Amino acid sequence: MTPPARVRRRTLLRAAAAGATALAAGCSGGARSVQVAVVWSTSELDRFREVVAGYPGRVQVVSAGNDIDAFLRARHLAGTSPDVAILPRPGLVTEYAQRGWLSPVRGSTEYAVPAGLSELLTVKGRRFGVWVKAAHKSLVWYLPSMLPVPPADWDALVRRTQELGALARRDGGPAPLAIGAADGWVLTDWFENVLADVAPESYHTLARPGADWQGGAVREALDRLAGLWSIGGAFVGGGRRALLTQYEESVIQVVHTKRAVMLVGADFTADVADPFQRGPEAPVTFRFPGTRPGGGPLIVGGDAAVAFADARGGVELVEWLTRADSFQPWLRAGGYLSPNTNVAIGSYRDRVGQRLAEEMRAPGTLRFDLSDQLPGAFTGSDGVGIWRIMQGFFADVTDGVRASEAIRRATGLLAAAARSTGGGR
Repeated sequence: MTPPARVRRRTLLRAAAAGATALAAGCSGGARSVQVAVVWSTSELDRFREVVAGYPGRVQVVSAGNDIDAFLRARHLAGTSPDVAILPRPGLVTEYAQRGWLSPVRGSTEYAVPAGLSELLTVKGRRFGVWVKAAHKSLVWYLPSMLPVPPADWDALVRRTQELGALARRDGGPAPLAIGAADGWVLTDWFENVLADVAPESYHTLARPGADWQGGAVREALDRLAGLWSIGGAFVGGGRRALLTQYEESVIQVVHTKRAVMLVGADFTADVADPFQRGPEAPVTFRFPGTRPGGGPLIVGGDAAVAFADARGGVELVEWLTRADSFQPWLRAGGYLSPNTNVAIGSYRDRVGQRLAEEMRAPGTLRFDLSDQLPGAFTGSDGVGIWRIMQGFFADVTDGVRASEAIRRATGLLAAAARSTGGGR
């Protein structure tokens, strides 16, 4: 994605200032710090600082904000690249490696991740990143008092949405679903879960050059989504209001105002929900429902650590981050899911975290977030790429456009976006 000129200039100035400040701080008072740029903020930033406080050398952590790609490009142009960065998409790792910006890295002897994840961070057989944080993205959150029996499969979810939607329209009760459609990644998470269920063999092929974005797999997934999203009363305030609702607000609609019964959200939803929980009842989860009971998909996202070329101490810090005990402070605090299968299940402070970690380690079920694998602007961001296309599709099906027409529009735009970034048809 190429940000507007104002945004690029602001990012450049902020990055250059951060680089100058870091150089001044790193050169004063003894040994130079290893600087790490991260996308995290607020509590996640605090937790990571607690983690690196255990590193034997000095570490300075800089929050780059949501658009870490623009931040790092500006720092590269200014000649002040950090030593290490935590990147939210594997596509950035491979792109930076191909540009020659990164040093090869290694994991510690205690580092192991589920099959298929390591390959996403390699270029020509060399590893340029390691996974340090995972996100379980196949969960539905709800309060047990509002949903005594969660739906066991997709058809049951549709029926429950129809029943609750009818009650909401007739009696003004809670909507069946909360959805933060203002954040396009929420909609791509829905799409990826459905796609992995209806066409598992096609899921990863869509991230490759020549992918068929107008084929049967994409159409079947969109048709299934259209059938659910178009149900009357499905969303709080209707589809148009949902397109103005951000993810955090959708969580509040379930756990605090109780205007909705269910929410599709990753494991980090627990951190968002905690401050807004009303009363002693905490939200719980069930797996995103698939075609068969108990046979739903498992989509994960993740953050990867990289070391920039010629970074002093960067490679060593990246390796240290893959030790089984490095993230213990964050594990003890909660809100952290490790991609490292050598981290003991008992390290998680509660049974929910333990269950999610166990699910991620089940053989043959895991697929990585598709939109995070897509190239260039197609990968999605606010107002562009697959995020924007899915928002348009959501607007169509919740506004009465026939499913066949909405699917035709969406697949045409998806195919065009894929072609514009050098692949797809």
